[in-house]
Formats: sequence, structure tokens, C-alpha cells
Amino acid sequence: MTENFVEELTWRGLVHDIMPGTEDQLNKEMTTAYIGFDPTSDSLHIGSLVPIIILVHLEKAGHKPMALVGGATGMIGDPSGKSDERNLLDEATLAKNVAGIKSVLSRFLNFESTADNAPVLVNNYDWMKDFSFIDFARDVGKRITVNYMMAKDSVKKRLSGDEGNVGMSFTEFTYQLIQGYDFYHLHKNYNCLLQMGGSDQWGNITTGTELVRRMNPGVESKAFAMTCPLITKADGSKFGKSEGGNVWLDADKTSVYKFYQFWLNTTDEDAEKYIKIFTFLDKATIDALIADHKEMPHLRLLQKKLAEELTTFVHSKEEFENAEKASNILFSKSFKADIKTLDEKTFLDVFEGVPMAEITKAELEDIDMIAILAAKTNFLGSNSEARRALKENAVAVNKEKVKEDYKLSTDDLINDSYIIINKGKRNTYIVKVV
Repeated sequence: MTENFVEELTWRGLVHDIMPGTEDQLNKEMTTAYIGFDPTSDSLHIGSLVPIIILVHLEKAGHKPMALVGGATGMIGDPSGKSDERNLLDEATLAKNVAGIKSVLSRFLNFESTADNAPVLVNNYDWMKDFSFIDFARDVGKRITVNYMMAKDSVKKRLSGDEGNVGMSFTEFTYQLIQGYDFYHLHKNYNCLLQMGGSDQWGNITTGTELVRRMNPGVESKAFAMTCPLITKADGSKFGKSEGGNVWLDADKTSVYKFYQFWLNTTDEDAEKYIKIFTFLDKATIDALIADHKEMPHLRLLQKKLAEELTTFVHSKEEFENAEKASNILFSKSFKADIKTLDEKTFLDVFEGVPMAEITKAELEDIDMIAILAAKTNFLGSNSEARRALKENAVAVNKEKVKEDYKLSTDDLINDSYIIINKGKRNTYIVKVV
């Protein structure tokens, strides 16, 4: 073993509940453990980073990680933490989502490895699809009492009628049995002894350990459970969302620049917590970073390191360097040259929300600076305001000051389409040439 898995996760703040005997089992021998991923979308967002990171830690500690994609359970929807029932997905959407999630997970866990503790990827649809309802009710349903299932928090909360809860269908009520059967199946066929997940999964996971025990009568069946806390922000708001919605792990859903910015913009308090949870930096390095940050908070050392580590881990070192360059470009001394190195998507990300107006290439050839500031774009309220700004030397084209007689040309175009206009230090506008 290269590290004590439970000890490592504990100091990082990643252990919430752990069944007695779990740590002893992990310290004794290589142990197979799994985490399930719900295919509610064709990708994963940063809310799924914690289980991914836990599986990577598990592999680093010499154990065997399993990632389960819920092709079967995804047809029902997990009621844990939900106040109403999810819309059921059709099979085509579900298949697309499962494929997308497998693709994301494959970036972090090498399922092609030949090592003894090589990661394994499974889909519970493969063993649930031929299970008849009668067989399931007879072989699995009779093992767990309704009283046991009703005692779970995820069920009690939904049946309470509080906080907008609207009850629970039989479909969702069976979810914990199906998830429990997954653990039994993996235990029997892969000698998987441990299931992990978020703290809201404790009820489902322990149903699995109970099912393993009850479906193997007369045999000492070891099955263990461990959960991590649900990640929250210091201000109490939900982790994993930006103003634009979910922060995804795929660049075509959340650009690398926006992903980088999400981590760069975390608060000091959150950054101190996240640097332990989301990076693989060792304790000594993290402690030193936190100490340096507290001495010089204005340098935002924690946020910068967090953004670097996460962008590199999720995307690549090269993508991180591009995002960092884009982030610093507005303050670059060689702005005009540097800005032209950005691809169009990153350029638009950097200037998201900046007022934009369109002109044609034909108009570009004979338009004057007054018109580009006022009449043609309405960036400024009037021609006289534009003329005054130009006389006061307050106008810049691509960060270079210009006078009223300046003539725009194709040489000013960024990505063959854009020109950046500034009035003073605070006002930025984009001209798009079409």
C-alpha cells in the first residue's frame, strides 16, 4: 500500500460516515471498492469530482476502484435529497448519457490498465436488464422488510410532506433495493467489499451491505460502507454552480477558461477547504500554501494553485496555460499581440457580457472614430460625447490610444472579426465585423 486511504481522506475532510471494520479491511489487503454515477446527463459536472478523486486516491493507495454507471438505476432516479420525482429518461437519451459518462470517467481512471488493481467500469443495466419483476420481488424483495426501507432518511423525508415533498412512487421506493442488489452483484462477481458515495447515500449503501449479508445465509459476508460530506460553500450556497449554471468537466459544455475562472474566483475560506479536497498536493505543501496565503492574501496564492491543479487534472497542462494566459491578457504589456493568440471561443469567454455591436467589412473601410463610438454602435450617447472622449485621449483601440483621425482597418481585427474599444479604464466595447 502506498498510503493509508482512510487516513489520507480524513485529513482532507473527505470522510463523513464509515462502517466499523472498514479501515481495518483496507489496511489488511488490496480491496475492491465502488462508487455509482447517475446518468442524468451525457457528462459530469464538478459535483462529481469528489467521487472521481476518491476513486483516484483509492487506486493510489493500492486498492482496486470500480466506477458503476447506473444504466438501470438511471431509469428510475435516486430519491435521495430530492423533494419530487425526476422525469424518467427514454432509452435513447439514457444510452447517450451512459456513453458520455463513461467517456468522462475514462479521462481519470485507466480502464485499459493491466495492473492488479486496475480500475473497472461497469453498467448495472448489464445485469438488471434480464431480471424479471417476479424474480426480483422473490429473490431480492423478500430479503429486506418494508419497515427497514421506511426507516431510511431519504424515504422518511419524502413521505413527511414537509419542505415541498410530494410523496414517493413505488418506482422510487424500489431504488434502494436495486442499488443494494448492485452491491450484492459486485460483491459476488468481483469480490467488491466496499461501497462509497456522498453522505446522502448512506441509507442506500447500508441497504446494500444488509442485502449482501442476507443473500448469503450461513456465510460470513464482509461488506463495508463509507461516505464523504456533501460539499458546500462557506456562504451556504450550492457548490458546483456558477452564474451560468453547472460547471461541467467537458470543455464543450464549460470552456476551459470558465472552468479555470470558477476556481480562481473562490473565496479565501472556500479555497482553504477546496485545496485539500480537490487536489492531490501533500499535507506539508498545502499547509505551507495556506500559511503563505494568510500572510499575503492579496496574492491569492490558494486560488491560483487551486485553479492550476484542477484545470490541469480535468483538462491538461497545456489547457491550463492557455486559460492562465487568457486570464492575464487584459493586463499584458503586449496586449495587442497576445490577444490575437486567443481562439475565438476563449476570446468571447474573456469578454462575456461586454457590449457588442456589428458592422460590415465594407463599413469598416470608411467609418470614422466618431461613428464607431456613437452613431453606428451607440456605445456612447452622442457624437459630441465621442468627440470629447477622443480629444481627452480617453479612447483606445485594442488597448492603444487613438485620436479622432484614426482609421480602422483589417489590421485591427482579432480573429478576423473583433475590435476592442476602450473609453477610459472602465468602459470596454466590442465591435464585431461581419
